[in-house]
Amino acid sequence: MEEKKLTHLDAAGHAHMVDVGAKAVTQREAIARGQVVMQAETLQLIMSGNLPKGDVLAVARVAGIMAAKRTPELIPLCHSLLLTHVAVTLNPDPAGHALLIEATVRTSGQTGVEMEALTAVSVAALTIYDMCKAVDRHMRIEALRLVQKRGGRSGDVGLEER
Repeated sequence: MEEKKLTHLDAAGHAHMVDVGAKAVTQREAIARGQVVMQAETLQLIMSGNLPKGDVLAVARVAGIMAAKRTPELIPLCHSLLLTHVAVTLNPDPAGHALLIEATVRTSGQTGVEMEALTAVSVAALTIYDMCKAVDRHMRIEALRLVQKRGGRSGDVGLEER
C-alpha cells in the first residue's frame, strides 16, 4: 500500500503550495453538501419570502457562487483557478426543518475544485444564518462534506450516494 503524505508540507515539514505544473490538464468537478437546521417557522418564513432582510435563497445562492470564485483568497495554499461552472442549489427539507445546500464546481485544469465546492456551501450556509439569526437563534450549520469528485489522477470518486 502506498504511504500517504500531506502534500502541503515540504520535506522539512514547512507549509508550501503544491507545484501542479507537471500535472495534466483535465476536466474536474466537485460536489459538496451541507445544511442549515432551523425552527419550522423560520423555514416557512424563508420559503414565503417574508423575512425582513429579503430573499434569503437568492442572496445565499449568489454568496456561494462568489465564495467559490474567491476561495484562494480565503484558503492560503489553494491555487487560483479559472472556474468554468459554479452552481449552488438550496432545497427545503420540511420534515427536517432544514435548508439543504449543494454546490457543484467545475474547471478544466491541473488541480481539483474540492475546496471551491466546500467554500461555496460554507458561505451559503453562513449567509442563511446571518439573514435569519434575528428570528432564530437556534439554527445549526451541519453536515458540511465533499460528496463527489471527478477528474484528475484519482479519477471519479463518489464519497456519498447522491
